Amino acid sequence: MTFVDKALARRFESAEEMPQVEYARIYQKIRPQIGAAEEEICGGHMIFAGLNSPIGRAVGMGFNGPVTADDLDRLEAFYRARKAPAQLDYCPLTDVSLLELTKQRSYGIAELNNLHFLPLTDLAPFAVPEGVTIRRGVREQAAELSAIVTQSFFEKGDAPDGFNDLITPMFEFPGAITYAVTINGTLVAAAAGLVIPAHRVFALFGAGTLPPYRGRGIQTALLRTRMQAAREAGCEYAVVVTLGGTTSERNCLRLGFRTAYSKATLIKHFPEEGGKDGDKPGSGVS
Repeated sequence: MTFVDKALARRFESAEEMPQVEYARIYQKIRPQIGAAEEEICGGHMIFAGLNSPIGRAVGMGFNGPVTADDLDRLEAFYRARKAPAQLDYCPLTDVSLLELTKQRSYGIAELNNLHFLPLTDLAPFAVPEGVTIRRGVREQAAELSAIVTQSFFEKGDAPDGFNDLITPMFEFPGAITYAVTINGTLVAAAAGLVIPAHRVFALFGAGTLPPYRGRGIQTALLRTRMQAAREAGCEYAVVVTLGGTTSERNCLRLGFRTAYSKATLIKHFPEEGGKDGDKPGSGVS
């Protein structure tokens, strides 16, 4: 059984860190007016991807040693300068100094998630459901694939403004592995993941199936297909972060994923923030 120590937890955290870094880098190119930014800090990154965006917080801090008051000052200055709340992730293997500092400064808990992992060894063979075709996606399909994910999460067409723009970069990241699923030529599902070579980790995210086509094993097949591709790309672990008790979590556990730990996103608002509606961190769409 794999024991999750601090070194392995640091690798797992890259599954939340690097997709957000890639978001910021893409937004710097295609939406410069947002002022997206990413900077290294204490062995991780702090990320900003726009006001009120669910993407953008510090991840990976506090694994290579204690975090100091000066470090937290720098983080708060990064977000305060952008009129955004300071946000950071904390897990049980993060250096306790980060927790003590955030307690002293009255950070609150914005969100709780569970991180799950699966070693990419001895993957069980599987069959794609009858009548279902799974193909690798291409960057030119990004908007089309993201629209499928958006529709799968907002069945009544009530997606928030800009939600599809939030999903589309997932299918454009350098190193992304994406898939499109068709039935009789109709696009019905999509999924993505990111190879993180420095940590040999594969981050799973951006998956959805249109409601009429659920219950056919499509998402299970997409999970297995992505994991096989990740192993071929040299990854040792697949990682997914979910809210507790969700369908996504149940699907992962059924496939043999183990829960490594629960983690919190901590947040501190500043009086001069430009607006707080929607200031809620997130772990992406999984």
